[in-house]
Amino acid sequence: MRVYTGDAIRNVAVVGHGASGKTSLVDALAFVAGSSTRHGRVEDGTALTDYTPDEIDRQYSISLALAHAEWNKVKINLIDTPGYLDFVGDAMAGIYAADAALLVVSAAAGVEVGTEKVWDFAEQRGIPRLFFMSLLDKEHADFEKVYRDIKEHLTSKVVPIEIPVGEGPDFHGIINLFSKKCHMYKKGTTKGAYEEVDIPPEYEGRFETYFQEMMETIATTSDDLLERYLGGEEISRDEAIAAMKQGVAAGEICPLLCGSGHLTYGTRALLTKLVELVPAPTEHPPAVGEVWGNAEPVELEPSDDTPFVAQVFKTVSEPHVGDVTFFRVHSGSVSNGTEVYNAPRSSSEKLNHLSIAQGKDRSEVPMLHVGDIGVVAKLKDTHTNDTLSTQGRQVVLPKIPFPEPLTVLSVQVKQRGEEDKLSTGLQKLHEEDPTFQHEYNAELSQTLISGRGERHLEIIVGRLARKFGVHAELGKPRVAYRETFKKKGEGQGRHRKQTGGRGQFGDCWIRISPLPRGEGYEFDNKIKGGVIPGKYIPAVNKGIQEAAARGVIAGFPVVDFKAECYDGSYHDVDSSEQAFKMAGILAFRNVAKSAKPILLEPILEVEVWAPDENLGEVMGDLSSRRGQILGSEPDKRLTKVKAYVPESEMYRYSTQLHSMTHGRGTFHWEFSSYQPVPPEAAEKVREEREKEKEEEKK
Repeated sequence: MRVYTGDAIRNVAVVGHGASGKTSLVDALAFVAGSSTRHGRVEDGTALTDYTPDEIDRQYSISLALAHAEWNKVKINLIDTPGYLDFVGDAMAGIYAADAALLVVSAAAGVEVGTEKVWDFAEQRGIPRLFFMSLLDKEHADFEKVYRDIKEHLTSKVVPIEIPVGEGPDFHGIINLFSKKCHMYKKGTTKGAYEEVDIPPEYEGRFETYFQEMMETIATTSDDLLERYLGGEEISRDEAIAAMKQGVAAGEICPLLCGSGHLTYGTRALLTKLVELVPAPTEHPPAVGEVWGNAEPVELEPSDDTPFVAQVFKTVSEPHVGDVTFFRVHSGSVSNGTEVYNAPRSSSEKLNHLSIAQGKDRSEVPMLHVGDIGVVAKLKDTHTNDTLSTQGRQVVLPKIPFPEPLTVLSVQVKQRGEEDKLSTGLQKLHEEDPTFQHEYNAELSQTLISGRGERHLEIIVGRLARKFGVHAELGKPRVAYRETFKKKGEGQGRHRKQTGGRGQFGDCWIRISPLPRGEGYEFDNKIKGGVIPGKYIPAVNKGIQEAAARGVIAGFPVVDFKAECYDGSYHDVDSSEQAFKMAGILAFRNVAKSAKPILLEPILEVEVWAPDENLGEVMGDLSSRRGQILGSEPDKRLTKVKAYVPESEMYRYSTQLHSMTHGRGTFHWEFSSYQPVPPEAAEKVREEREKEKEEEKK
């Protein structure tokens, strides 16, 4: 594998909705270019970038994967990304590692929810975008309709630079608007071979319409071109390509190409256009990082002559290898065996066996120049989103803003003794996918895992078994209820025990009263005249708190109350701190029932984004979950609804929202407050808690 300099590299994230043909296209591009020796198929489990057991079984991409195509003395790094929303974190990682996004849109399905999501990510990142209309050989393919769909739902800046000849099973050619020629494809070709012929007479009118649209768009990129175009002067192909490249880099033009990855139709022209229109890393504005330790901004010139800086955008754990790190070089170059520095972790790393990836295969290279994408294994303490630099210039780059998890479930091992392996496996899987998170919640006695959806978490559990030998099952997460009091109460706690020797004696009287929500716990010493010596008062307080932690109604901690110790008695010999602690426990138990205890539940402030046509159903669903709707407001192409909803009612909400909005809805929640549980719901919680305690005894 030859080494490419930054000016001969193109970094392209291939993104789009699931099943739009991304992986087939990447496979075809690498094969047609000769960089891959086999033309694989997703359906056969042989696609270049869908090589994990999960992807082969399910026949769709789950993880980001790398490939490359060498074309016209340029290396095109192709970052194949998942299209389904559960795995959108890897799509985000791919977009942040690339210099341009190729949005693949199905000619049969058009713009789908995944297309909208990745468009928004690319726009947020501010990188150039191109479109490729795929699957033109499928039934119901409709170039005109999908072109209008892109224009209406994504951007008015889309401009076709190719149009198909025939659609569906009749698709057999592509008209190139730059060359004014038609590429007629040979049936059965696997290398995208075609015969260049004149435009068929029946397509001349259509060609003229699209050609004029393309040239008008190109002419608007400069006053000189516009003046020449309006004056009837011809603009050469080289001038048109240069002007379009400028428009693509500025985000003012989004070229639309077309074809079929499965048939390899249109792949040669796409490779050429990626070389001609996508900016090289050296043509991009400098990335901006910070000097570690003082937050001083620093511009990273995309040049080999500057100190090395790279960002890790993906980590994969492989059996018998360990962690494999994917990184993008933003500044300088790096040679095999070079020692680099991870400033935030104060860790030096040696980049041994520096490689580039072609699907699951890796080829060692002597060095990587600025802008290239590399792979290295067995780094000691480097993780996704870390920056690698030099000790002489310690730099950190802004982190990739991975989407937050939406679904929370509990997970437990099926076989005792695998708890430690569970924790290790979950941490490794978080390294691979930062949108997956996990924690052990001591209060709930559960390991909780969170991700983008239930399918996401089901695949995580499958990987636990396959990669780490941990057999686990998913369950419903418990809710951290609280208890409190509605009125005042008072009473005595008296602990007396004789065992033949020195006895135990503690006696206290306490008052309990409710506090405003969120105030926590207060203790007030009201003892006068020394009826309880001062050294025993803290023990009474400790006993009250210990009893409160065990709850009154259903075993949940009691909060937002004040306890006063106002009377009692003691024994010169038998009294002790332990005796008065027991007296405090008994006093709390005796008084709590008369203070009208109630159950509190966590209330979440929920924001839901949904299309207007689904608002009624979304708001109705929130109301059915005992939600309190606060209002709604437009937010870009969606409408945002705000509501307060009990946490217990949000179980599996992401699945329901996905169903109601056909995947277009999303949401965010955060804790708001604790509020009383309605009596019927409180009784149900109490009964469930009793069942749990009975099961724990078995």
